Amino acid sequence: MKRSHKHPNQANPEHSNGFPPEDWWARRRNGFGMGLYRNTRDRKVAGVCAGLADHLNVDHWVIRLAALGGLIFFNSLMFFAYLGAWIAMAPRPNDDSTAPPYRYDEDMRQNRPINMFRYPLSPTDRLRTAQARMAKIVERTEQIERYVTSKRFDLDSEFSKMQK
Repeated sequence: MKRSHKHPNQANPEHSNGFPPEDWWARRRNGFGMGLYRNTRDRKVAGVCAGLADHLNVDHWVIRLAALGGLIFFNSLMFFAYLGAWIAMAPRPNDDSTAPPYRYDEDMRQNRPINMFRYPLSPTDRLRTAQARMAKIVERTEQIERYVTSKRFDLDSEFSKMQK
């Protein structure tokens, strides 16, 4: 009995792209491994723009404005891209498995979703906060430098050598 040995990377002749079509549908259901879903709750048409906005952590109107601009300038290309995204993106599941990651916010004293582009404070307030933190760091560094260059540090290091 003769066996044919196939290389593991060799595509199955039934599937032209190298993986079965079931894999694509499974990846679609899982958001393609990056949490990319249509947002059918906040949708205007199909939820594609809202889903992309959720994925990119920007406001929905930004993506909708970009889609409208694409529709004005690229006409049918944008229409077919939207249609393709509608087909390719699965609706967001109702369970909490796709919830965004949370981080503890010290100012609000609660866990908040991590949003890269949404800030609760104005840029001026964020700059003042950063300056205050930097001033505390500089003050602490100056205290450390004063201690390290003092005679007290020399005395403490001699005592620690004696204890060993």
